[in-house]
Amino acid sequence: MGFGDLKTPAGLKVLNEFLADKSYIEGYVPSQADIAVFDALSGAPSADLCHALRWYSHIKSYQKEKGSLPGVKKPLGQYGPAGVEDTTAAAPAAADEDDDDIDLFGSDEEEDEETKKIKEERLAAYNAKKAKKPALIAKSSILLDVKPWDDETDMAKLEECVRSIQLDGLVWGQSKLLPVGYGIKKLQIACVVEDDKVGTDQLEELITAFEDYVQSMDVAAFNKI
Repeated sequence: MGFGDLKTPAGLKVLNEFLADKSYIEGYVPSQADIAVFDALSGAPSADLCHALRWYSHIKSYQKEKGSLPGVKKPLGQYGPAGVEDTTAAAPAAADEDDDDIDLFGSDEEEDEETKKIKEERLAAYNAKKAKKPALIAKSSILLDVKPWDDETDMAKLEECVRSIQLDGLVWGQSKLLPVGYGIKKLQIACVVEDDKVGTDQLEELITAFEDYVQSMDVAAFNKI
């Protein structure tokens, strides 16, 4: 298993093909498998490698909380498609050691009082570091359909009103106008929300408050990230 050399175009192409029908390297949520592969890359994949670039951008958003993601890092050769050998050059050792590299138990030699003291200090420092790591933030990607009253509604102004809604945990994305019938078009707009801070009921209440422009709002798609 492996991706070849992830620092070369050939290796990135293997990664892109591997992610064509997958959101993550392993399983259905971000994990240490994604971090291991992400850290092996020299930078963002090119735009023509759309699957790899989509995955890279998503995992990049978890860098502040990567230590709290589930799983255990394994060698790169244990990820990826079968029949491909990993040849990625190892990255230089980081100045700050990863949690997995902390030697909590020392050598097998007979312990004296000083050795015990050192191990206890390391264990206390390790536990303190783990306790400070932030919890994983649950997020959702939502696609909204916002319908106007009639074909005379100013859709540019309607979208301006929708985007004027600013909440902690809400990020607006791309939008487009789609025909409904009889010359009427609806606004379809995407957003990403933090589940603990923003809900669809709250968005509906705020959007439909612009009653001069908005007739109704529906959730067209809802996906956990």
